[in-house]
Amino acid sequence: MKIYTKKGDKGTTALFGGKRLPKNHLKIEAYGTVDELNAYIGLVRDLIEDDEQKKLLIEIQDRLFTIGAHLATDIEKKDKLTLPNLYQKDIELLEKAMDIMNETIPPMRAFVLPGGHPTVSHCHIARCVCRRAERKIVALNMEENVDELILSYLNRLSDYLFVLARKLTIDLNAEEIEWHPKKD
Repeated sequence: MKIYTKKGDKGTTALFGGKRLPKNHLKIEAYGTVDELNAYIGLVRDLIEDDEQKKLLIEIQDRLFTIGAHLATDIEKKDKLTLPNLYQKDIELLEKAMDIMNETIPPMRAFVLPGGHPTVSHCHIARCVCRRAERKIVALNMEENVDELILSYLNRLSDYLFVLARKLTIDLNAEEIEWHPKKD
């Protein structure tokens, strides 16, 4: 099978189910941003040492492929196609991981500036891409019904990535800089 089909040369792409849309359509933007997030999480996974964290990041990447499959499917044919599922337990897994990490990091007293170590910075970039994906999917949800679990998962995932960035700051002995607004 060839990777290139030349069918997208005119600026359209096919959904799962066959329908073609312009490449700048909100639906394409939504699942494209989820794909970008997945790539950033792969980068974070490549940069960390902890095997348990890597294992969870692989699970997250799998869930993002599931979300992408749902978003890339023609809504009119969704009931006729077999798609992988997203579950409440996927969200609970993120919550449990955050609870465990929060036991080992100091409580927040202020907003923190992203950075301190390249791995931490990449984790913050993944968090920001996750928030952008969430915004795109919220907009898409105004045009077609998006499964609530998708929105909940991405919301929790951005929280998880923030907590992971703070945990990596501790693990890597990096400096966490609090933001304190300047007062005139």
